[in-house]
Amino acid sequence: MLLRHTFLLAALLIVGHAYALTPEEVKGMTFGETDARVAALNKAAASADDKTAAFIQALSDDAVKTKGEKVFVVKDDKAFDPVTGAETPLPADAEDVINPNLMRSELDNALAALKLFSKDEKVRRDAIRTLSEENDEARLPLIEKAYAAETVPALKSQLELVRAAIFLGSTDRAKRLEAAAQLAGSKNPATKTVLLERIGKETDADVKVALQAALAKVEASLEWGNRLGAIFSGISLGSILLLVALGLAITYGLMGVINMAHGELMMIGAYATYVVQGLFQKYLPNAFDWYLLAAVPVAFMASALMGAALERSVIRFLYGRPLETLLATWGISLMLQQLVRSIFGAQNVGVENPVWMSGGVQVLGNLSLPYNRLVIIGFAIAVLLGMAWLISKTRLGLFVRGVTQNRPIASCMGVNTARIDTYAFALGSGIAGLAGCALSQVGNVGPDLGQSYIVDAFMVVVLGGVGQLAGTVYAAMGLGILNKFLEGWTGAVLAKIAVLVFIIIFIQKRPQGIFAMKGRSAEA
Repeated sequence: MLLRHTFLLAALLIVGHAYALTPEEVKGMTFGETDARVAALNKAAASADDKTAAFIQALSDDAVKTKGEKVFVVKDDKAFDPVTGAETPLPADAEDVINPNLMRSELDNALAALKLFSKDEKVRRDAIRTLSEENDEARLPLIEKAYAAETVPALKSQLELVRAAIFLGSTDRAKRLEAAAQLAGSKNPATKTVLLERIGKETDADVKVALQAALAKVEASLEWGNRLGAIFSGISLGSILLLVALGLAITYGLMGVINMAHGELMMIGAYATYVVQGLFQKYLPNAFDWYLLAAVPVAFMASALMGAALERSVIRFLYGRPLETLLATWGISLMLQQLVRSIFGAQNVGVENPVWMSGGVQVLGNLSLPYNRLVIIGFAIAVLLGMAWLISKTRLGLFVRGVTQNRPIASCMGVNTARIDTYAFALGSGIAGLAGCALSQVGNVGPDLGQSYIVDAFMVVVLGGVGQLAGTVYAAMGLGILNKFLEGWTGAVLAKIAVLVFIIIFIQKRPQGIFAMKGRSAEA
């Protein structure tokens, strides 16, 4: 606040002799009843010159004193004349100017309006957003002036809408009709609220019809934003399901292991991300925005090592025994949850987004694409491509496919099948860790993190076709988009039930999933 005051006061002192701020305006904003001061403030603010802005800022900062009819702006124990900017002696018995709550509110609004003339586009955009919530006709001269000076088409369009919203409250019927026509082209959700409020108050039949027509056009425009938003949300959810299901596509789809601890391997990846965040905050605070790049390999390795340990100690003794594997991994999941509670506590922990993942892209008035969701979608695509390359183009992938299709023949060809099982299970577990790392960027991390996604992940793998990466992609994206569209109509709970019913019916008709596995494994 003091820094802004300093800049504005400096501008006041530099300006020269063509003073727009008059002594009468200064006295009007300083002395008298609150309503009179507010009126003088609104009138003076319409000029939007540096001296006026400096004095309004000084009033807001309680940096104005008076002695009789003289007004002083105080800075660093020095007094200045608000009109000329000249330094002047400050009387010892000068009194502070008292600003009631109404005056303070109007000062804040006036300062926000004056930001319409800032050289910073972001400051002007924020000022327009603030003014769009007021619809105060006293701001109209300032908005008209800012509209004439604005050079950015998007901001000029927003100012036009603010102007139209103010005209809705005008006593002039022609202005209200003009405002209705202008607002019909708006894609801002706030416009719908303004029109609804005005329709309830409007008494002129013709104006009311025009307002209702404008409202219908605005709602149609916003509906497109809602549809695109549902599609994006579905793709975002699908990318998360894809990350979660990719690990299962190996451990369950390729190896046939029903791993109920897969969600806890995700949880380990999320907590590994949390630990890396804490280390960067403590030892590398200047590089904190890049902690996520270090957390990705750490999350992968932490979950992969845990998965390898589980495979060598428990699961390798249970191949071909699905019920025992299910029960054993379920018990392991409970043990891992309790281990995390003992180390990190039962409460959720927060993982912060780096600066470059904060915010989003405003596509439409009611459609914003968050950066963290966009990054996760890109990350899911990268992990998918990396996994497809690993399975189809590398020696390890060849061995995994060979062991999956015909273990005895692969063993006869010299493949160490036990080692390949460990490598494959560790790979699937590591991908679960990557999913946990991604999930940490869109929500809190807690011991129950994996339980929210494990059932959906199994449904994705089964629906897509056991062992089929392409089917996993189609199933994840399809279920994500279908779930989000159904949520808009039925709510979250009924949407989940509807998706589950759909999967049951689909599996009944096509047990092999979207893509059937070909080869000896399918024939078996």
